[in-house]
Amino acid sequence: MTIRSKGSQFLRHLYNRTTSFLTRNNTKSPNFPVLSDHAAARDHAKASVETQRSVPQKMKSLIKEFKIYRWDPDRPIHKPYMQSFFLDLSTCGPMVLDALQKIKAEEDSGLSYRRSCREGICGSCAMNIDGTNTVACLKPIDADTDKPTTVMPLPHMFVVKDLVVDLSNFYRQYKSIEPWLKTKKAPEDGREYRQSPMDRKKLDGLYECILCACCSTSCPSYWWNPEEFLGPAALLHAYRWISDSRDNFTEERLQALTEDEKRLYRCRSIKNCTATCPKSLDPATAINKMKTKHLLSLPVQKLGGL
Repeated sequence: MTIRSKGSQFLRHLYNRTTSFLTRNNTKSPNFPVLSDHAAARDHAKASVETQRSVPQKMKSLIKEFKIYRWDPDRPIHKPYMQSFFLDLSTCGPMVLDALQKIKAEEDSGLSYRRSCREGICGSCAMNIDGTNTVACLKPIDADTDKPTTVMPLPHMFVVKDLVVDLSNFYRQYKSIEPWLKTKKAPEDGREYRQSPMDRKKLDGLYECILCACCSTSCPSYWWNPEEFLGPAALLHAYRWISDSRDNFTEERLQALTEDEKRLYRCRSIKNCTATCPKSLDPATAINKMKTKHLLSLPVQKLGGL
């Protein structure tokens, strides 16, 4: 065989392979013949293709409406109203606070709200979101774009501006329970007041309160008697110090809480406070234990489940 014939044969073979490869790529079957013996795999492959094709269309549906309460004290003749903002969720963080930050930065710099830590520690960004009191930095955005997310200030509070409420009375009540360690003698070693691991464990579920006011502003008793009833948050902290083994003023604290029965006993154990707490604390149970401790003057541990 001559060199020329070998060259022609090689070129013909190369041409056939190239033609076969190009033809195979251009005649893709939507039925995935490679998966003909695997029905489930074929269905999954078809679903994947359809999903990929629908991505551009779904990108358009990532526009989410946020209805936000607005009121400006500099325009007192204008009534409060709900203003709608539309955000592309693909360019926004996952939490409601991220949405508020984006709105304030890009659409309306006049929007007012409190925020600080962004980690559910400070309690600053407490507000009512979709009908529930919570902190905006821990509340994920509802991915359902068919319904808007409604953002309101904490209920039954005086509004300073937009989502900012007046917490002066709330903090006065917190101060009234004297939230600090009170002792009658110096520590034995002159340095610190020691506590056993068992006594320390009694404070779990109490000290974690971040004073966001979500619980107090969800309580009907607090709505109607904010000047007399201390509210779940202040009472939770009161019980935290009453339960502290290092504190020497337990009886005095209980007496101060019960001199006016409305300060403590206005609680009706509705448990809205427990249901709405963003830190999953249980103020209602703490209040009930404090009532029991006062009424029976017995250690809470001997009261069973009362």
